[in-house]
Amino acid sequence: MFECVINITETYLIIRVILSSCQRWRIVKGGEVDNWIIYMEDINKIKMKLMKKVKVLVLMFGGVSALWAESEPKMELFSPDGSHYVSFEVRRTASGTNALCYRVDYRGAPVIETSRAGLDMDNRVWEMSLGVRDLEQPGCWMDNMDVDSVTYHPLHDEIWNPLYGERSVVRDHYRSATMYLSKKDGSDYRLNVEVRAYDEGIAFRYFLPEHPKAIFHKITADLTEYAFPAFSMAWTEQWAQAKFEYQPISSIKHPVERALTVELPQGKWVALVDADVDDWCLTKFRASEDKANTLVSVMYSPVDAVTYCATPWKVVMAADRPGDLLEHNDIIQNLNPVCRIPDAAQWVKPGKIMREVTLTTEGAMETVDFCADHHIPYMLFDWKWYMPCTSHDGDATKVVETLDLPRIVAYAKEKGVGVWLYVNQHALMKQAHELFPILHKWGVVGVKSGFVQYASHRWATWLHDLVRLSAENHLLMNIHDEFRPSGFSRTYPNLLTQEGILGNEEFPDATHNTVLPFTRMINGAADYTICYYDERLKNTHAHQLAASLVFYSPLQTLFWYDKPSAYRGEPEIEWFENLPTVFDDSKVLSGHPGKGIVMARRKEKEWFVGLLTNNDGAEEDVPLSFLEEGRTYLAQIYTDGGEEVKTRTHVKCVYKRVNASQVLKFRLRPRGGAAIHLREINREETRQYKKYKGEVL
Repeated sequence: MFECVINITETYLIIRVILSSCQRWRIVKGGEVDNWIIYMEDINKIKMKLMKKVKVLVLMFGGVSALWAESEPKMELFSPDGSHYVSFEVRRTASGTNALCYRVDYRGAPVIETSRAGLDMDNRVWEMSLGVRDLEQPGCWMDNMDVDSVTYHPLHDEIWNPLYGERSVVRDHYRSATMYLSKKDGSDYRLNVEVRAYDEGIAFRYFLPEHPKAIFHKITADLTEYAFPAFSMAWTEQWAQAKFEYQPISSIKHPVERALTVELPQGKWVALVDADVDDWCLTKFRASEDKANTLVSVMYSPVDAVTYCATPWKVVMAADRPGDLLEHNDIIQNLNPVCRIPDAAQWVKPGKIMREVTLTTEGAMETVDFCADHHIPYMLFDWKWYMPCTSHDGDATKVVETLDLPRIVAYAKEKGVGVWLYVNQHALMKQAHELFPILHKWGVVGVKSGFVQYASHRWATWLHDLVRLSAENHLLMNIHDEFRPSGFSRTYPNLLTQEGILGNEEFPDATHNTVLPFTRMINGAADYTICYYDERLKNTHAHQLAASLVFYSPLQTLFWYDKPSAYRGEPEIEWFENLPTVFDDSKVLSGHPGKGIVMARRKEKEWFVGLLTNNDGAEEDVPLSFLEEGRTYLAQIYTDGGEEVKTRTHVKCVYKRVNASQVLKFRLRPRGGAAIHLREINREETRQYKKYKGEVL
């Protein structure tokens, strides 16, 4: 079947026919779009109706002076709901070379204007070593690439259930096409552009077919550029644990991290992310030196590829609200391979974790007891449980004398608490293949890798292979420090989380925390290492409660700098006790980077809501329309109560009856927040609690 896209302007009419699941006419004039869905039985009927439509349209709209087919094959796709559009084509440059270009539209307006695409390579040595010694070397590897054909694939629509996540049901729904390019110089080089158009965004990657002479490919540059509309602004970080800068696109002089979130002048939002990056190097973005409002891709290192192979997926997400970017981040999972651990459901278990800070057997026993009492299923020994831990001379099979690890692991198992161990890069490099089976034999359940290299092609493949090795030994993983996710946990869910975030270890302020949900959290899970009792905290304790809900992490670290003795019966700790770390649904109710966020997540029939505000404070309304109508719920509400609350955390705990028709009103203190746990209650329980009547909380 075919989709016919008819664009009408004052001077011309272009008819483009592309494969789809149905016949869709799109008539565009003056920025308005009307759609007719016409199902066709055969190609002849399509042709007949197409010609009739052309005649009708010429009569309807005067000024149509020309009708032509495009000289080069051009790929064009709409997402299933028509919101996203992408095109790829090869254009001839002023210097006579070819340039692969693309553009992305959202709701009829460009979000990525016509931009360069492709790869550059330096294969000369490999060519000569394999007897190919007379090839003319173009200035850029893409300069003499021509389009051979474009193939459109059937509509894909699949529902699947992740082992865990922010949602328990994921839809993988897209239209797709492949553009086939090749060189005509006798080199046998080919390149395919694989494109998917989702309702959530556009994804594309470069695929290198197997070379008939087995020439290795040394990829030296990613030529993909992103030309934004003028006056677009971005939230940028130069490294994964950096503070944010809010700056124009052309002001980004140093490479910045992904996800990169951009606010467009017309009020739309864009995020640049990547997916399926286990065999590639880190790629960042910086401003072009000669093109305004344009970002170029910056590879950390060359990539040595043995064809056939593919680059990571490049993803351009566009949305009306910044919160939609976070709600739509399942697109990253959808672009990764399915789970490769057959028995993952039997031993991969998300949960909360607390660090033991004394590195003594006595301290460990106390921490195990605290974890068991407060529904925390994991305990971590961080660095220095073996020494020296930042040297190749260290040996992670030998435990420091202050810890009786077999006794601790056995006691923790009796209490239902699993023990994790931190292992630095030095030991992982030297002895991972020896160490992981030993840790599993000891009864250790997980490894937190520390200060690991990950940016170059060599270290990226090493780190992802380390996750595979841990899976072979039934070990969970948490990667620290700079590494950011790209969906690999779908394929290897034993990778529960990773850092790659300026988290509570460094005590960021509240405004920083309100930017994170709309930027870093789009990538996926982040180990923010929630602190609670430490006096260095810059934000309120209600802010900390809410952060544990907003910052999704299947392995959620709590009480990072705290000992069990810091707890003095504060009643709001029940929030941490009841909080799940994975969910069945997640919604961004409202929010804006740098201002605040209201996030709601559901686990089975219970809802958890987190409100974060910036350094200035705010008033927030929380509509409860996400609750099931006709039901009564108990809202356990935690806010900053100030000096009126006589605990050292000053968290006010309020319990009210609510229903789906109500709106909770909050006055959030500067650097503050609020947390809400909602569960359905029966008629007898209803009598125990007063109804919420609209008062400000």
